[in-house]
Amino acid sequence: MKPILQKLSKQWLSKRTSNFYRSLYNDIDFNAKIIGIKGSRGSGKTTILHQYAKKSKFKPSQILYVSCDSPVMAGEDLFDMATEFEQYGGKLLLIDEIHKSSDFAMHIKSMYDFLTIQVIFTGSSAIILNHESADLSRRASMHYLPPMSLREFISLKEKIELPFYSLEDIVNNHEDISYEILEKIKPLEHYSNYIKYGAYPFFNESITDYPMRLLEVINITIESDLAKIFNIDNEKQSVLKRVLGMLCSTSPYEISKSKLSADTQISWSTLSKYLAYMKEGDLVHLIEAPQSHKRLNKAQKMLLNNPNLFHVLCANPNIGSVRESFFISQLNHTHIIHYYDKGDFIIDDKYIFEIGGDSKGDKQLENAENSFVIRDEIETGYSNIIPLWLFGFLY
Repeated sequence: MKPILQKLSKQWLSKRTSNFYRSLYNDIDFNAKIIGIKGSRGSGKTTILHQYAKKSKFKPSQILYVSCDSPVMAGEDLFDMATEFEQYGGKLLLIDEIHKSSDFAMHIKSMYDFLTIQVIFTGSSAIILNHESADLSRRASMHYLPPMSLREFISLKEKIELPFYSLEDIVNNHEDISYEILEKIKPLEHYSNYIKYGAYPFFNESITDYPMRLLEVINITIESDLAKIFNIDNEKQSVLKRVLGMLCSTSPYEISKSKLSADTQISWSTLSKYLAYMKEGDLVHLIEAPQSHKRLNKAQKMLLNNPNLFHVLCANPNIGSVRESFFISQLNHTHIIHYYDKGDFIIDDKYIFEIGGDSKGDKQLENAENSFVIRDEIETGYSNIIPLWLFGFLY
C-alpha cells in the first residue's frame, strides 16, 4: 500500500465534519460487515463516511479512507490494499467512488470472504453489483442516497429540526400537518428556493456557485461515471446531453418516441438504452404505465431527476415538468410510481394524484377512489386538495 494513501487518509479524518445528517444515516445498520451507499455525485455520500468515521468505536490509526477517483489510486489493487491494512491493525476501510476501480465487485467479495475488517464503500447511482457478481448483493448491505428532500433542505439551511411524515399521514391528515409546519416556517418561500438550489447539500457552501457546481455534477456523471460503467463514447455522451435539454423545456405530454428519435436522429431502441443509462445515473425519471394500462405506442413518462436540473439546463423550464419532477423526486426511492390515465400518477397502485397550479381542478380524476389534487402555490389544502410542497416532508 502506498504511504501517500495513509497520509491523505489522516488529513481527511482530521477535518471537521458536518453537524447535518442526511435522513439515510439513521437507516443504515452500521453493524454490517460490508455496507454500500449508492447515490449521485454531490448528494452527501462522502459526508456520511466522514460522520461515521468520527462517531465509530475505531481509533484514527485503525481507519483508512481512500477515493478511487484520486490519481494516487492508479494501479492500486483493492483487495491487496485491504489485506495489508488489516495485517497492520486496520479495522475500518472506507472506499469512495468505488465504481472507478476495475473489478471492484470481485475485490469486495474477497474482502467479505477472507478479511475481518469492516468495509463501507460509495459509488455512483448507476453502479452495477448484480451483473458484476451474482452474490455480492447478498454480502453487501446496500443503501441509496436520494437527492435532498425539501425537509432536509430547510433543516440544513435554517439549522432546525423538522419532522417527516409517511405518505399515508399526508393523504389522511394533510390539513393538520400543514398547520403544524406553518407554525415553524414559511413553506412556500423555502419551496421556491428549493426547486432552484436545494437538491444537493453543497448549496450550503455557496448559493452563487451552485449552478456551476451542478453543471459539473451533470458533466462528470455523463462523461466519467456513465461512460465508464456503460462504455459510452464521446458521440453518445453528446446525445445524452441533448436529451436532457429537450426534457428541460418540453411538457411531459409533448415528449414521444417519434419526437425524441426525430430530434436526436437516433432509433428509439438505441435511445431507450441511453435513457435507461441516465435513469441509473440519477439524471432522469422514466415512469411507466401500470401493466394493465400499457400501450405499445406510448413511451414512458420522462422527467429530469429533480427540479434543480431544470434551472441549469435551460432558460425557460416547463413549469408543469418542474412540479412533476419535484413530486416524483420526493417519492421515487420509497414508493412504486406509475403514470395514469385518470390523473398524472398512481402511487403504490393505490393513490391517484393530479398535479397543477393553485387553481387546478379535479375534473380529470372523475371521482376516482383515493384520488387527490396536488396544487402548487398554496400553503394549506382541504378535503382532497393537498399542497405540493408538503410532499417534501416524506424523508
